[in-house]
Amino acid sequence: MLLRLPTSVSEARECLAEGAVPIGGATLVWATWQRDGFPELAMSLRQLPEANLLGRETVGAAVVLQRIDGRAPDVLRQAAATIGTGAVRRTATVGGNLVGSTLRCLLPAALVLDARATVLESDGVHETDLAELVAKRPLLLSLRWREPVACAYRKLAGEAGGPPPLVVASALHADAGGHRLRVAVRDGYDVLGGSAARGTDAEETLHALTGTALGDLPAPAWDVVRSQVTGLLDARTTD
Repeated sequence: MLLRLPTSVSEARECLAEGAVPIGGATLVWATWQRDGFPELAMSLRQLPEANLLGRETVGAAVVLQRIDGRAPDVLRQAAATIGTGAVRRTATVGGNLVGSTLRCLLPAALVLDARATVLESDGVHETDLAELVAKRPLLLSLRWREPVACAYRKLAGEAGGPPPLVVASALHADAGGHRLRVAVRDGYDVLGGSAARGTDAEETLHALTGTALGDLPAPAWDVVRSQVTGLLDARTTD
């Protein structure tokens, strides 16, 4: 297998045109390659500046999970910190988790940040939403968002060999004339999201959220949503 390490977007586009298979830490594909054979040409973005950004409003696709620290919003930092083992987090990348994984542990955090994806395709660089990113799985370069006013994250303990553990993420954003709350839940392999204008209290906001896709959550999952949203909004009220 020949591994290419482009240092510019134009060079990365040339690699795609040549049929290079994008890889990050390869934590999700190595076993498959050992079983089915390695690709002739692969490409890593670890030397591409646009894919290595990290800040309060952006993260690059080649950033390994271990690098996501206090420069990123807490909801994203906490999500990254709960993925796999330390060895996995030192190798696995943001792009690999969002595009190459069925678990997509970072997706709830990205959804509540209302992130937009910058992707590279054969015809150039484009910006798209997370739904299209997950559905079409193009080559992700980076994510961008507006820094939230406050955010929260919780991942419940899972059973070995069982279904993926429940994940609940939320973020409060400044909106025209007030604030808007975004909540995303991974229940099994499904990721559901919803948003509502902040009401006069947590109960009013939660009631509005029941009118979104989150209203179909089973009672145990909704109890976790209720607890997180109440804590987040109450904390902002007392600040």
